[in-house]
Amino acid sequence: MDNDQFDDALLRAAMDRTALSGWGRLTIVDAARDAGIPLDEARRRYPVKAALLLKLGRLADESALVDDGSTGTVREKLFDLLMRRFDVLQQYRAGVRAVLRTLPFDPLLAAGLGAATYESMRWMASAAGLDVTGLIGTLRVKGLVGVWTYTLRAWDRDDSEDLSSTMAALDQALDRAARLGNLLEYGRRRSATSATAEAATTHSSEIDPSIDLPLEPHPNYP
Repeated sequence: MDNDQFDDALLRAAMDRTALSGWGRLTIVDAARDAGIPLDEARRRYPVKAALLLKLGRLADESALVDDGSTGTVREKLFDLLMRRFDVLQQYRAGVRAVLRTLPFDPLLAAGLGAATYESMRWMASAAGLDVTGLIGTLRVKGLVGVWTYTLRAWDRDDSEDLSSTMAALDQALDRAARLGNLLEYGRRRSATSATAEAATTHSSEIDPSIDLPLEPHPNYP
């Protein structure tokens, strides 16, 4: 068994047990025994069980970031990147949903996963063609975290096989981010160049790489 097979077996066993008993009752020992893998190797690779969730996040990122040669607008790229992340979460759906139920009662875990989510969205934004450097880049990434959070809540409730509700929610979140972003962009241009009346009523339907994604995450949902 190579490292990838080991990680997959342990992660699946852990998420299956989490779905049944909850994240709080999960131990690496139990997951390793369920998977039939050596305890010493499980201890070496996963010293704390939160490392399993970080591994799942990395798997989702790696799947999203695979270069398939596709082209499109920034908005289209963001849509594809984020849906590929959801495709990975869907493979562990019951376990992930159980973890989400735990987060309001485990602030340390929520904080750790929040930091990991921010880093993931920084990769997604950059891969889609957005500049993520500087203060404006930070605002863009925070906005994309908001898009992800909004869509994650929809995914949590989406029982369809094709994730149609999740895709609709992502569309809505990206559209809202684009509208708000263009309004902010218009405000900056107007103060700098005294825009014309025609420019004041023109709004693009695409996310412009030069503007923010100012959609704030829900305050009570990581």
